[in-house]
Amino acid sequence: MLVAAAVAFGVAAVSVTCWFIVQGKLYNQVDGDLRKMAQPQRGVEVAGLLGSCPHTVQNTQSDDTNDFNGLRTQSSYIQLLKSDGTSCVSSNSAGTVKVTGADKSVIKSASNLTGISTTLKGVYRNGVDTDGNAVRVLTTPLLVTVGGPPQLYPKTALVVAMPLKSTQNTLNDLALVLLLVSGVGVVGAGAAGLAVARAGLRPVDKLTEAVEHVARTEDLAIRIPVDEDSDDEIARLSRSFNSMTTSLANSRELQQQLIADAGHELRTPLTSLRTNVELLTRSEETGRPIPPADRKALLASVKAQMTELASLIGDLQELSRSEGQRGERVQVVSLQDTVEAALRRARLRGPELTITADVQPWFVQSEPSALERAIVNILDNAVKFSPEGGTIEVQLTHGVLTVRDHGPGIPADELPHVFDRFWRSPSARALPGSGLGLSIVARTVEQAGGEVTLAHAPGGGTVATVRIPGAATPPPETDRVP
Repeated sequence: MLVAAAVAFGVAAVSVTCWFIVQGKLYNQVDGDLRKMAQPQRGVEVAGLLGSCPHTVQNTQSDDTNDFNGLRTQSSYIQLLKSDGTSCVSSNSAGTVKVTGADKSVIKSASNLTGISTTLKGVYRNGVDTDGNAVRVLTTPLLVTVGGPPQLYPKTALVVAMPLKSTQNTLNDLALVLLLVSGVGVVGAGAAGLAVARAGLRPVDKLTEAVEHVARTEDLAIRIPVDEDSDDEIARLSRSFNSMTTSLANSRELQQQLIADAGHELRTPLTSLRTNVELLTRSEETGRPIPPADRKALLASVKAQMTELASLIGDLQELSRSEGQRGERVQVVSLQDTVEAALRRARLRGPELTITADVQPWFVQSEPSALERAIVNILDNAVKFSPEGGTIEVQLTHGVLTVRDHGPGIPADELPHVFDRFWRSPSARALPGSGLGLSIVARTVEQAGGEVTLAHAPGGGTVATVRIPGAATPPPETDRVP
């Protein structure tokens, strides 16, 4: 509709302008012919015509030429207008032109002329004859020639006119042609605009259908076909929608996997807790006390399972936190202080181990608590898999943190899975843990812009390597962890 309206406005403006230009050209041609007819007249003819008023008289020219002042008059109007308003019409005139006040004013203006004037000052107008036919009229002061220069004839004006029927027919035909062409142009423009709009909005319709389908069925597998070579707004919007649904589908899949894995991991400690609690309850109900050693073992098992549950829930909470929540707490952190704090906790968990450390100052951009938790998880793994009396070597140099233990190491076929959620080595499933520690480590290090790897250490054991880029400026001394 907008395209059709715009084209209609443009075509209408051009058509109206064209019609008025053609009208002006045609009227100029008629006015030129009228000026030729209004040249100074011969005094003999004028006197004869005026002397016969109010009756028309035959011109002195022969019938075969049938003209007045040398111009053909068979289809023209020629008459003299007196100051009293009477008209003297030539017998060769096609009819009588109706006189108006504009014609009479020419006689009044001519009375102010002095001397001889060869410049015709007349009035052009559209009028009608006595039969109602449209004519183009020129009324000028009457000039006559009597064997010498033209002379102004007093109190008389010359009225000449030509019919406008052919001119009006031409203008009417032109108006009809312009109207038809304009109509076809507007309809064509509207049809073309509709086709272009439908072609341009077809991807939007597909996108709308896809969004409605997702909202109705929650099916995130739907994709919108996009021309790879196209780079317009619709193509970019379609690619963004496809990327969004892919991300949502992956997020849903990870969420479902997390729920399933979490349920599986929670089932084992809960089952153990339930069994131990039922044994304690049955002992109380039956009055058959459990031997002190067994009771102590049951309570220790309950405590261990509760600790494992608390650790698992804490890991799940850490994984469930959004990126926006982490971004609000990111700041410049001393990696040296964070490693030293994690070392103190690791020494408490493995008092029988020897932990050596060589850490140098380094500052990173990260969330302090999350970064410390990640370093603690790495050290916990080293403590867990180190043999009794073993050694753990920790080194921090130029933003590269290495933690090397002397345990059994990780089989080569298991290395690609160590950072997966809830993945646990078959040889380590008897040990406490949720299988989320290294996953949290990988996520925290990636958010800090770094990377973490696990590899076999020369001579046995495993070496964990964490690389984190340095921050622009160190924090104030007051923020350093003691």
